Amino acid sequence: MNQINKNSVLIVDDQETSITALANILSRDYKIYSADNGQQALELAEELSPDIILLDILMPDMSGFDVIEKLKASALTKNIPVIFITGLTSDDDEETGLRLGAVDYITKPFKEAIVKARVNTHLKIAEQMRTIERIGLTDPLTQISNRRGFNELFDTEWRKAIKKRYEISFLMIDADNFKDYNDIYGHQQGDVLLKAIADVFKESAENPDCAARWGGEEFVMLLPGTGSEEAAEIAENIRKKVEALVIPAENGRPTKITISIGVNTIIPDDETQIADFVNKADQALYKAKETGRNKVVTSRS
Repeated sequence: MNQINKNSVLIVDDQETSITALANILSRDYKIYSADNGQQALELAEELSPDIILLDILMPDMSGFDVIEKLKASALTKNIPVIFITGLTSDDDEETGLRLGAVDYITKPFKEAIVKARVNTHLKIAEQMRTIERIGLTDPLTQISNRRGFNELFDTEWRKAIKKRYEISFLMIDADNFKDYNDIYGHQQGDVLLKAIADVFKESAENPDCAARWGGEEFVMLLPGTGSEEAAEIAENIRKKVEALVIPAENGRPTKITISIGVNTIIPDDETQIADFVNKADQALYKAKETGRNKVVTSRS
C-alpha cells in the first residue's frame, strides 16, 4: 500500500519497548507516529490528526485517563478513536476507560492477531461514521459542503489559526443576477449552472471541503494560512474561470454568468468573533455588487 494512502496510528507509551512492539506489528499496514508522554501525545494529535490512537494508561506526569479527557474536550481531537493499551486487568479500569470515551482495550503482552484485528475493526467503524457524517454535511445538488459542514470545518480551522497565529482568509461569493437567469432559462437550468460554478470552486480550493454552498446562489470558501494578497489573487482567478464558463442550455444555446466576491483576512485571537469576520466579507461582497458586479472587493479586518 502506498504510504501516503495509509491510515495513521499514534502510539502513546512511556516504554520504548511497547512502542517498538506495536510499531513492528502495525507498520506494514499503517503510518506510525509515537509519543512517550501525555503532553507530546496531545500536541501530535492536534497537529497530525491520526486516524486512531493507542494510549497507555500508566504514564508519569499525565495518565492515559488524563490524556483521553483532554482529547475528548478538544474540538480538534474529540472524534479520534482511542484504544487503551495496558497491563491493567481490573474491570474498574476498563469501565473508567470506556466511560471516558475509549473504544476498546488491548492488554499487554501484545498478541499480534488481536492488535491487528482491533485496530482494523475500529478504523473501519470510524470510516463508516465519517461517511455517514459526510452525507449529512454535503449539499445534494452541488456535492460540495453545505453550510453546516462548512461551519464545523470553519470552527476547527479558526481554532488552529488562533493557536498557531497564522492568517486565515474567507471568500463570500454570489452569482450575479441569478434570479434573472432562472427567470430566462428555468430552475432546472439554474441548477445546472450552480453545479458548474461549484465545480470551479472545488478545483480552486486546496482542500475541497473548504468550498461550500452557503445557500441559494451564494457560496463561500475558506483559505487557512492565506494572506490578503494571495486570497485576492485566488478570488480573481475564480472570478475569471466562472466568467469564462459556457453552460449549454436548451437546444444547445450557450449561457454565461458572472460572480462577485468579497474577501476578508485576519490573524484571529481569542477576542475575535467569527460572525464579525464573516460579516466584513459579506460587506465587501455587497460593495462588489453595488459597484458593478463581476469583481473582487477586499476588506481587511
